[in-house]
Amino acid sequence: MTKLGIDRLLDTPDLRKPLWGRRAALLGHAASMTSEGIHTLDALMALGEINLSAAFGPQHGMKGDKQDNMIETTDEIDPSYGIPIFSLYGEVRYPTQSMLDSFDVLLVDLQDIGTRIYTYVTTLAYLLESCSAAGKSIWILDRPNPAGRPMEGTLLEPGWESFVGAGPMLMRHGLTLGELAKWMVSQRGLDLDLHVVAMENYRPAEAPGYGWPLTELSWINPSPNASSLNMARCFPGTVLLEGTTLSEGRGTTTALELVGAPDLSFERILKRMRQDQEEWVQGALIRPCWLAPTFHKHAGKLCSGLQLHTDNRHYRHEQFRPYRLMALLFKSLRAEYPDYPLWRDFHYEYETERLAIDLLAGGPFLREWVDDPEAQPGDFDRRLAADESVWADRVAPHRIYG
Repeated sequence: MTKLGIDRLLDTPDLRKPLWGRRAALLGHAASMTSEGIHTLDALMALGEINLSAAFGPQHGMKGDKQDNMIETTDEIDPSYGIPIFSLYGEVRYPTQSMLDSFDVLLVDLQDIGTRIYTYVTTLAYLLESCSAAGKSIWILDRPNPAGRPMEGTLLEPGWESFVGAGPMLMRHGLTLGELAKWMVSQRGLDLDLHVVAMENYRPAEAPGYGWPLTELSWINPSPNASSLNMARCFPGTVLLEGTTLSEGRGTTTALELVGAPDLSFERILKRMRQDQEEWVQGALIRPCWLAPTFHKHAGKLCSGLQLHTDNRHYRHEQFRPYRLMALLFKSLRAEYPDYPLWRDFHYEYETERLAIDLLAGGPFLREWVDDPEAQPGDFDRRLAADESVWADRVAPHRIYG
């Protein structure tokens, strides 16, 4: 039975002793729950021995009520406990000095989904830096990575840092948030009192969950559109759709598990994908479908599309490579529809100059490969394989779970 970091903190008095006499703050969101379904803020308050003086919310807010991307949250006072809840996705992204003055140790209980661009990773990086500079402590109450241990993608290139890319990480990083925090502290050379309350009995290589303890832990959306384990497995690839004119399924009940557009034949694109690089289309069930988003891109239009399914007997955890899969989809679309306006040009996560697809990919390599008619899958694979090897070596000393 997997035991979460928060459950260990609650069940083990000796773990809590270093918190006695110190002001603690909590960084949490809607998925910050104990295995019994009690919110971490409520559970810590109920202990009566930890002085919780403040709380922080990331993108989508402490309550997780902001449905769309790039919707800011304001500061508020918690109605039950009277403590301030500061937003780190509102007027500021870095904590202000007054926010830092409100606590001595920050407890971080965020459910990550294993992908570099998930903004909770960037919020964590900003807090590690801020707390290091201010002499504060950070405790990570560790949680599973539902995408598991596989590592895939390119490393974010120098100069491409943004709120969806806090540093030279791989797109699918393969770490828990606690392990990622350890790497960040080392990589940035931070002088920080970091403590990871590790999980017990976490076995990310084991079927059928491969990172997520199926039958043990309820799925609670860490963000409004992260609605399933299937979404988390697909997300390292499907998130790239945010930088395109294609629908990523926002406005349907399965956002970021599918792709669609009203003026394309995705059966034709899928046929081309299998023709050009069959290996990258394996590991999951890919099903032609139809969708009509109720809002967001192509709202109200009937779209041809594809849906990815990793929750059935066709799923092969090590073989499924969603980043390569989505890159191949773009490449095949470009081959079948050479003049299609694929790349979306709009303000994305407070960036106004650089294309969203480049911010998401961590540089222009993906887009340039897609748009180059002479570039082949082997060219793409060699770059990814090299970066994946570098990343695996870099993070090996910081892994906690075997």
